[in-house]
Formats: sequence, structure tokens, C-alpha cells
Amino acid sequence: MDASNGVLLPFYDPDTNMVYVCGKGDSSIRYFEVTDEDPYVHFLSNFVSKESQRGMGYMPKRGLDVNKCEIARFYKLHERKCEPIVMTVPRKSDLFQDDLYPDTAGPDSALEAEDWFEGRNGDPILISLKNGYVPTKSRDFTVVKRNILDAKVPKSTENSSSAQNASFVSIAALQLHAL
Repeated sequence: MDASNGVLLPFYDPDTNMVYVCGKGDSSIRYFEVTDEDPYVHFLSNFVSKESQRGMGYMPKRGLDVNKCEIARFYKLHERKCEPIVMTVPRKSDLFQDDLYPDTAGPDSALEAEDWFEGRNGDPILISLKNGYVPTKSRDFTVVKRNILDAKVPKSTENSSSAQNASFVSIAALQLHAL
């Protein structure tokens, strides 16, 4: 990208195929468009500020103000503050801009954690931002806690004293290692 040796912080917007690249210690945000044609990545522009950033956060699409044609919002972490950086597209019309806001990933998960652990995949559940983001009704969350040690604990207790000695030895070894 440039001669800087700072850590790059890339943010990708899959709805508009835009990549925003921020560098830790840098004071700019570079943005690119990703296409299916050669050369695949096209430089669009550069946002430059006075202070260098220590970190950067990116607001999800459903948190943007669609009435102001806001396409991205970053939170730039300085030494003493967190500064919001808003990127908008200038438009004269007050109507909803379908080209800027295609259906985007909503807050609801497509899979439960158990399904994902079993190897299933699912496409995100898309929502429209035409009326602004409207939170869904609250869901009841259930926590399923499985103890993985239940299946591995031996049923017999005849070697319980040797197991206690082994755990004592391993704890003592960890304490010595920490010193």
C-alpha cells in the first residue's frame, strides 16, 4: 500500500463490494471497489485526517442513517478520544436510494451454534433498510451448557488417590513454571 509498517485494518462491505483499508499509526482511510473483471481491485479515493489512528471500528449497515445517504461510519480511536467518521454520497433526492442500500445482513442468525458445530452452513438472513432499521422483537435466549468432561470421567473410583496426587503434582509444576 505504502511505506508504512503499521498493521492494516481492512473492512469489507459485501453489499457494495467496497473495501476500506485503515492503517494503524496512519491518518488515512483508503477505499477500493472489488469487481469480477481484471484488475479486480480499483482504487477509488482516500480520506485523510490530521491525527493518526490507534485503532478503527466499523458500524454495520443497519446502524447507518439511510436518510442522509450514509454509506459507511468508522470510529477512529485517537490517543485521547474516539472520533466518528461519516462517509456519505451526495444526492439531491430525499427518496430511498436502492442502489446504495441493497438488502443487507440482519441481526438474526441463520444458524444456531449447535448447527454450525455440526458442519452446516447458512446464508445470512437479509433485511431491507428502506424504512430505516427497525429492531426485531426480542427473542428468548436459551443457554445449553454441555460438560465435555462428563463423557471422559472414569466411572470407577479405585484410583482416586493417584488422580489427586497427579493433579497436585501438575499444579505444583505450573506454579514452579510461573516463577
